[in-house]
Amino acid sequence: MSAAEVTWRARDQALRIAWSRRQVSRDQVAVAARPPAASRAAAERRFTQVLPPDTGARVPAEARAAVVEAADRLLHGEWEVLGVIRTDLKLPDWFADPVTGRRAPSDRYAFRINHRSQEQTGNIKQVWEISRLQHLTVLATAWSLTGDEAYALRVDEQLRSWWRENPFLSGVHWTSGIEIGIRLISLTWIRRLLADWPGAADLFERNELAVRQIRWHQQYLAAFRSRGSSANNHVIAEAAGQLVASCAFPWFAESGRWRQKSARLLESELARNTFPSGIGRELASDYQCFVAELGLLAAVEAEGSDRPVNAATWRRLCAMVDSGAALLDERMRAPRQGDADEGRGLLLDAPAANRWPSLLALGEVLFGRLSWWPPTRADAASTIIGAMTAGPRVIPGRPARRPSRFADAGLTLLRTSEQHVPEIWCRCDGGPHGFLSIAAHAHADALSVEARYGGVEILADPGTYCYHGEPEWRSYFRSTIAHNTVEVGGQSQSGDGGPFLWLRHANAREIEVRDVGQAAEWSAEHDGYLALDPPARHRRQVRLDRVTRTLVITDEVDGSGHEVRLAFHLGPDVQAELDGPSAVLSWPAADVAGAARLELPRELGWSLHRGETGPILGWYSGGLGHRVPAVTLLGRGRSTPGAFFTTRLKFLDAGEAVSGEMASSAVKQSAIPWGASDSLAGTAGSHSEAR
Repeated sequence: MSAAEVTWRARDQALRIAWSRRQVSRDQVAVAARPPAASRAAAERRFTQVLPPDTGARVPAEARAAVVEAADRLLHGEWEVLGVIRTDLKLPDWFADPVTGRRAPSDRYAFRINHRSQEQTGNIKQVWEISRLQHLTVLATAWSLTGDEAYALRVDEQLRSWWRENPFLSGVHWTSGIEIGIRLISLTWIRRLLADWPGAADLFERNELAVRQIRWHQQYLAAFRSRGSSANNHVIAEAAGQLVASCAFPWFAESGRWRQKSARLLESELARNTFPSGIGRELASDYQCFVAELGLLAAVEAEGSDRPVNAATWRRLCAMVDSGAALLDERMRAPRQGDADEGRGLLLDAPAANRWPSLLALGEVLFGRLSWWPPTRADAASTIIGAMTAGPRVIPGRPARRPSRFADAGLTLLRTSEQHVPEIWCRCDGGPHGFLSIAAHAHADALSVEARYGGVEILADPGTYCYHGEPEWRSYFRSTIAHNTVEVGGQSQSGDGGPFLWLRHANAREIEVRDVGQAAEWSAEHDGYLALDPPARHRRQVRLDRVTRTLVITDEVDGSGHEVRLAFHLGPDVQAELDGPSAVLSWPAADVAGAARLELPRELGWSLHRGETGPILGWYSGGLGHRVPAVTLLGRGRSTPGAFFTTRLKFLDAGEAVSGEMASSAVKQSAIPWGASDSLAGTAGSHSEAR
C-alpha cells in the first residue's frame, strides 16, 4: 500500500469506531420511522423519473413470458442463488446461509463483523446475494408487464421486512459498499417499475422508514468508499449506486452534493478501471460486463435527471460494449479470463448465465449496433432501460471492422472468419497480471489460451468456483496449474497471498501478432519465473492455420533443469482418449458436435486426470458455487535451454477419420523458431483483421 492509502485506511478505521454511536438497533426502528430532519416533508417528495406509459407493451413476448415464469417461481419461494436452489424466498431469512447452515450476525455493529470469516457469517456471497434485492426487481418487472397485484404485494412485504430487520449499521448487510450501491440501484428500479401501482408511494416516499433507509445507504457511501488497492469494480458500484439514488430520490439536503461527487467519482474511476480499448483492467471478462452495466445504468439515470455524465465517460462505456462484442464467440460467449461471480447491476429479465447478449442489446439501443456485431435480441432490460433515453447517441471513432487484438490489455483473438463455420476461436493472454497492487480478481494465467470450436469449449479456462470458505479450492482455481499454460519449478507464476491478494505479479508482454488471412500467429513471454535459480522465462507462440483448421502451440522455458508441468484443461463436454503423447478428443453431445486430434510434446510424460481431490485436478466451474469433473491432460518433464514443447490441435471436419496419420506427422515435426513461419509475412506487432 502507498502512504496515502495507509492514511486513508487509518482515517476510515477511526471513522468506523466513531460511527458506532450512530448504529440503529431493531428496537429503535420505530423511533427511526420519524422523518429525518434533513429530508423534505412527505407531501413534497415525488418520484419523477418514471417510464413512458407504453414501455411494457414494447417488451418482446418471449422475454415477457420468461419474466412472468421466473416471478411465478418466486411467488412459490423458488430461486437459484449461486448454484443453490432455494425454496424459502416467500419471506426469506435475510441472514441465513443455505450452504453452511450458519446465520450471519444481524444485530452486531457492522464494522465489528469479519465478513470474510465463514465461521462468523457462513458463505457471505450467499447471504449478500438475496439482499441485493434483485429477485424483487424481477417481481416488480412482472407487475409492470401484467398488472397482477400479487407481484407488487410480495415486493411490498419483503421490502418492509428488509428495512425493519436491517437498521443502519446493524448486521452483515452494512459491511460492504458494493452491496449498498447495488441495493440502491434495485430500490430505484423497484420504485420506477411500481410507479402505477396504487401502493407505491406508501411503500416509498410516504414511508418514513424507507426514506431513512435510502438516506442511510447514501450516507454510508458518502463516508466510506473503496480506495487505493481496492478501488476496482467495487468503487464503480459504489459510485453508480450513489449517482442513481441521488438522481432518483433527490429528497435530502445532501442530494445535490452526493450527486455531483458520485458523478465525478464514476467518471474518474471508470477511466482508471478500463483500458482505452474498453477492456477492463481487472482482466476478468465477467467484471468488464458488470462494470459496463453499472456505468450505463448510472449514465442513463443522470441523463434522465438533466445532469449527464461527461462525453468521455459515454465514449469509454461505448468502447467497453464494442470491445465486448468483439470478444464474443459465435455463441455470444465471452472469454473466461480471471474471476467471475455472476454479478449484475440490475435484473429485469429472468436470470441467465451469460449476460453479454443483454448488455449488447442495451448497447444497441444506446449507441447503435456496428455492422460486425453479432446479432442482438431485445429483452426486458434493453427495452425498459432504453425507454428512458432519446435513442442512440453518436460516438466518434468506433471500429469499422471487428478487432481481434487489444494491445493495451495484451489480449489477442485468433479466429476463423464468419464464413467458415463452425468457428475456431482462440484467446491468447499476453498482458499484465491484473489491476492495482493486490490484483484481487486476477488468476496466475499468463500466456494461457482458450480454444473453442463452434462455441464449444475445447481447451477451457476452468473458471472460479468460489471466493470464500474453501481456501484450497479458491487457491487451485486461481493457480497456474489450473490454466492452459506452463508451470515451472512447482509454483505459480504469481505469488498468492490470500483469496483476493497477489503478493508477486507475473507480467506478460506480446512479442508479435501477425495475420495474413490464411493464418494468424501470436507470441509472448512473461517474467513470473525470473526469481528462480537459475532464472527462467516462459515464451509461447500460438499459430492458427485457417486452411487446415489447426492450432499449433509452441512453448519454450529458457532456464535449465527446472521441473515443468504443462496442462491442457478440456471443457466439460469433451471426452478424451490418451495414448502416450497423443489424444483423441470428441464432443458428440455438445450443441455443435465435433472431434479433434491432439498431439502433445513427446519430451513430457503425459497423464489424464478427472475429478481428483488429492491434489485437486480435473475440474470445471460453470459459475460460482458450481463445479463438475472435467479432463485435464498433464505433461511433466524438465526444462532444457533451446528445447521447444510443441502441441498440435487439429479439428476434424465432419466425416474426417481419426487415424494415426497425425501421430506419424508429429514425429517429423520440428519446433517452430520464433517468428520464422514462412507463410506469415509481416512486422512485429502488425495486425490485420481475419477475412
